[in-house]
Amino acid sequence: MDEVPQPPVLRTGKKPSYPIGEPLRHYLRKYRRERDLPVTYERLRYFHEAMPLLDADGRNTLWDSVIYRAEEMGPLNEDLKRVYALLKVDGDFSVMEHLYVDRIDFCGFGNSMPFRIRIVNAFNDNADYFYIKQADASRVYGLELEHLLSPNRLNFLTHGVTLVEEHIAGVPGDVFIDRWLEHRPELKPIRIAKELVKFNERCFVRLLGDMRSYNFVFVITPDFEGSQVRIRAMDFDQQSYNARKNFYLPQFFKENAALVKFCDKHLHFKTAFQYQREEQTLMLHRAELASVRLAALLAAMMHDPIAPPAHVQALRESLAEHFKDAGYLRCTTMGEIVRQSLDTLRDNINKGLGSLTGAPLVK
Repeated sequence: MDEVPQPPVLRTGKKPSYPIGEPLRHYLRKYRRERDLPVTYERLRYFHEAMPLLDADGRNTLWDSVIYRAEEMGPLNEDLKRVYALLKVDGDFSVMEHLYVDRIDFCGFGNSMPFRIRIVNAFNDNADYFYIKQADASRVYGLELEHLLSPNRLNFLTHGVTLVEEHIAGVPGDVFIDRWLEHRPELKPIRIAKELVKFNERCFVRLLGDMRSYNFVFVITPDFEGSQVRIRAMDFDQQSYNARKNFYLPQFFKENAALVKFCDKHLHFKTAFQYQREEQTLMLHRAELASVRLAALLAAMMHDPIAPPAHVQALRESLAEHFKDAGYLRCTTMGEIVRQSLDTLRDNINKGLGSLTGAPLVK
């Protein structure tokens, strides 16, 4: 008789998982992020077999393809299709009956230990992915702040302790550095450097940490003169948790050193300040357009303990010193620090002051 695999042990990494509290849950319900889902993370944990998933070159991807018992697969696949319909078309399953679940993958690394669902269109073989993870308040705040303050819109859903995220398509940052950065003459270096400056600024303002090269992607869009480039975060686990200011500036990670050097090579420092100011202005415009929703999100975040008090204290002191602004010293939660960062950004622009980061990536 085959041994029945036990469900994976839920690891506790350096950062603990913070539960979604009632203020955040209320926000999610109001804006239709919280939905009744037919598949939960807990249900997916009880797979029967797992096989290593290899890439096209035969290398281990750190993902396992998982299989469930025969009597469970049919109902599970139908329910996963319904989750996808909720994510994409607000639950209108009639337009998605031709889809089928091709594969379910599991990754035992990282805090969220996600399941990745590969779903395929039977008419044209086009594939898409979505992820089912353990819900964590930090990640949810990160996703929603990205949705409101970045140029990117995000679809995600929650249900109790389950989080469903859409796939963020693009070239992973580490792959881009190795295979694209110096090897694609059709990509204008200035456009890559410009986007790195803007991405660096966005992360710092809204306190999204740990943006090493494997935690963001490059999105390439053909244009009538070359191609445009955008960097998109794809991991939001480290939203407003770490105590160190530089943890929220992608330029300081060694994994991004090649990008920073590239930026320094191709960008004049005055131009870098120009691009920083452009992104600051755009962020304030986005905040103004979403002012009611952003205020509701920050109200929940300001009452949510998503980092140890010692982290809050260390970060507020370093930011107060960085900006010469005592307003940070009154902050008692990470949510208050994010709000203070937006206020500081607004004040700096109104006063005609320089870069928010004070470090334009180039010398």
